[in-house]
Amino acid sequence: MPQDEQDKSSVPTPEEPEAEGQLAEEVVGPAYGEIVTLKRETPPALTVAPAAQSAPPPPPPPPPPASEDEEEDEDEDGMLRMSFLEHLEELRSRLVKIVVGMLVGYGFCLLFAKKLWALVQEPAEAALRQNGFETTLIFTKAIDGFMVIYVKLPLLAALFVTSPWILWQVWAFIAPGLYKKERRFAAPFVICTAGLFVAGGAFAYFVAFRFGLSFLLGIGMDVNVKPMVEIGEYFDLFVNVMLGIGATFELPILIFFLTMLRIVTPGFLIEHSRYAILGITVLAAVITPTPDIVNLLIFAVPMILLYFVGVFAGYLLVLSREGKRFPWHIILMIIGAVALVAAGAVAAMVLRFGYHLQPAWPFIAK
Repeated sequence: MPQDEQDKSSVPTPEEPEAEGQLAEEVVGPAYGEIVTLKRETPPALTVAPAAQSAPPPPPPPPPPASEDEEEDEDEDGMLRMSFLEHLEELRSRLVKIVVGMLVGYGFCLLFAKKLWALVQEPAEAALRQNGFETTLIFTKAIDGFMVIYVKLPLLAALFVTSPWILWQVWAFIAPGLYKKERRFAAPFVICTAGLFVAGGAFAYFVAFRFGLSFLLGIGMDVNVKPMVEIGEYFDLFVNVMLGIGATFELPILIFFLTMLRIVTPGFLIEHSRYAILGITVLAAVITPTPDIVNLLIFAVPMILLYFVGVFAGYLLVLSREGKRFPWHIILMIIGAVALVAAGAVAAMVLRFGYHLQPAWPFIAK
């Protein structure tokens, strides 16, 4: 074997790296052509940590509450859209129903015309009797008795009897133009409006008209003037007082709807209440059949109270819009306490001091 091949075969084979991270290199030495194996440490491999699991995304924010404009836009789907001619047709239909209802009520009240006239005539008889005059009423035209007792009086009574039907037809006419949330006021509107109208008529009959009539018929007593009450003029005065006070008792309904339409606010009405009281006093002076201050107060005080009742109703509406509730339990406790005190006072006057109750003003007399 040649010497060169023998030398090469005798050279040891470089060993494999034993540990990870070591690198072997073969370098030719300077002497005799040796091959020297060098080992060097390499930096350990960088270990890549597994990526941390990403946190779940936060839940989306809740949608903002719908504004009143958006709610109104949604409610518009429930509105009945009608053309001008359709509105006229609807108006004609409602007017026909009102007239039919009035005719039915008139026919019903006509059956009790004599009893109704006895009720209407009773305040005049009481006022004449109180002042020592004859209690007979007269008429100067042959047709006056028929027109008053069998035409005008049943018609006036029918107006009060059918007032819920009339108000329902009015509401049914305007309801198609209202939003869904506004239509829920239908039943309260009819009940409260009709109830206040009838309450106004009752107040006029039992309190205001009797007091005013007693004052008017007693004016000429000290100068030997005898009154003769003509039924036509008497009934006209009766109608004016009944309808005038019945209409003024609708003041809370008017204030409530002005508040609902955002034309006024309870704070504004309270702030300017002195002007309202002045206007109510002037209106009472126009409606009052007598010029005395006592009768004026009998008309004005209930109207002022009704004004503040309307303001309170508007305040409840504002609380409802803001999602708040009124502490009714406190108010009911106060009203109950006042009612108990008033009932105790009346009972003491009747049982201890000899007073008795009566169905007309002043309701309690000795």
